[in-house]
Amino acid sequence: MNFREIAENRQSCRKYDSSRQVEQEKIDAILECARLAPSACNGQPYHITVCRGETAKRVAKTTMGMGMNRFASDADVLMVISEEDYVKSAALGAKVKNNDYRSIDIGILAAYITAEATVQGLGTCILGWFDDKEIREICALSHPVRLVITVGYPHPDDKLRAKKRKDTDKLVHEMN
Repeated sequence: MNFREIAENRQSCRKYDSSRQVEQEKIDAILECARLAPSACNGQPYHITVCRGETAKRVAKTTMGMGMNRFASDADVLMVISEEDYVKSAALGAKVKNNDYRSIDIGILAAYITAEATVQGLGTCILGWFDDKEIREICALSHPVRLVITVGYPHPDDKLRAKKRKDTDKLVHEMN
């Protein structure tokens, strides 16, 4: 699968096949790609907590406030992405340039995770709606949680949907 095919086939999965478990070798492949994701000053200012079983169910519940993300409990794996401290050079750059490199790096990490999951035949959904305090307690984390990514086999009914995106001319402005 080339990158264009990954981009065309990756979508936010909102219906998982709860009867299928994700093989460890697929999780390992995803985590290896995550390890290779670029970050400011190669600092990798994040931590990935892989949750399965009862822990995944407990984390999923924290994403369901106000009726949101009801599908999360059917995903076999939840990856909790927490923010870690900057390395010194990235901290200096962030201060001098007034830029939040950690958020950028976590976004890149999430893209690598979801892209490799697609290659592995898995569905993902990046969740930003969750109870940070509760997840930190469940996962024994000392730093803020920034994202939760559900990972699992899509339900056979979860067909590829047409992409609804802005036209290129609305996104791109070229200058000479």
